Amino acid sequence: MRIVETIETKRDGGALSPEAIEHFIAGYARNEIPDYQAAALLMAILLQGMTDDEIQALTLAMVRSGETLDLSDVAEIIVDKHSTGGVGDKVSLVALPAVAAAGLPVGKMSGRGLGFSGGTLDKLESIPGYRVDLSVTEFKDQLRQIGLVLTGQSANLAPADGKLYALRDVTGTVPSLPLIVSSIMSKKIAAGADAIVLDVKVGTGAFMHTLDEAVALARAMVQVGRSVDRRVAAHISDMNQPLGRAVGNSLEVIEAIEALSGEGPGDLVSHSLRIAGELLYMGGLVEGLEAGMQRAGAMIESGAALQKLRQLVVAQGGDVRYVDEPSRFLPAEIVETVVASDGGYLTGMEAAEIGMAVVALGGGREKKGAPIDHRVGVVMHAKVGDEVAADQPLFTVHANYEAGKRAAVARIQAALRFSDDPVPSLPLFYDRIA
Repeated sequence: MRIVETIETKRDGGALSPEAIEHFIAGYARNEIPDYQAAALLMAILLQGMTDDEIQALTLAMVRSGETLDLSDVAEIIVDKHSTGGVGDKVSLVALPAVAAAGLPVGKMSGRGLGFSGGTLDKLESIPGYRVDLSVTEFKDQLRQIGLVLTGQSANLAPADGKLYALRDVTGTVPSLPLIVSSIMSKKIAAGADAIVLDVKVGTGAFMHTLDEAVALARAMVQVGRSVDRRVAAHISDMNQPLGRAVGNSLEVIEAIEALSGEGPGDLVSHSLRIAGELLYMGGLVEGLEAGMQRAGAMIESGAALQKLRQLVVAQGGDVRYVDEPSRFLPAEIVETVVASDGGYLTGMEAAEIGMAVVALGGGREKKGAPIDHRVGVVMHAKVGDEVAADQPLFTVHANYEAGKRAAVARIQAALRFSDDPVPSLPLFYDRIA
């Protein structure tokens, strides 16, 4: 089978056979197919798309490129969640401890920040000592012992995805629905969870900018999961503004701890309860989404969810004193609050610009492998639809040098839109696909 024929078939709009897809993925994973041919096929897929059968074949070929975890000896049902990425999205740090506290094991392998979207691993690493490089044996042992794991992706799980993603990142082929679906679902299937909840973001701070795009992505991922007998549900959620108030690694961890202590922002708590409720429902512990949300809420109210976060941090080598006393997190050198110059209504914001302002401060990576400054970030004080008065705080910048602070202030100010006329607040969710 010649890879050039596979490229030509997709270039001309044809459907690829499962055998052709398997040959490509296996060959590329073994370094038998060069980058220039792989890049040509990726671009053809981006331009021509793929059928549902092709997407399924591509995903499963990527699963087969490495090891798969069998968690059946750990518990009857293991659950997992995935977010497609957003600004201020610290839901995993709130929802997953609540689910585990309710008695449903959660095994999650997370990623790092991508562009303006912050990564769960980067947030957790703001806790001194927290390990994100657990072995498979450590992953399973911890899952047995405390019912919760939040670690990095094993290099042996779906390795073809890692190679392809690095290539997509430099060839303009990231925003392809078939490639996004196969990337996400190959890792989730290989990681061994029985039930998966997907949080698909849509808006100015998401990779999917329209509701139609987000629904199409959610439906495709749910279909792939169901084809291999996984229980899968997807929630389409708004990302036209940061979730919660904090954007930035240690600031988001502090806000998650506040949410687990009953003091977090209402939108973050409500969002986290819905994802947690769905996980409990998909895992069979409750008989519906509403019952799941109530169960998760009870775990937060009782303090059991916060205690589960403490157990997680201890198990993975982190300094639990930072959970007990969030004031231990080192503050940035410069903390400056910007106020409204005039009264009016906040009618919109470019959430991605707020995320990129934090990246520019050092809170994200502009180059692969660059170090992260966990202290920097932004705290937003107003939501879309809020009426703000002159001199009312709009946002606070946490920076470590003056020029960076000034640049962040200017960028965020340019991202906010105001009007004299009121506008409705934004919904948290748009749809549920299951």
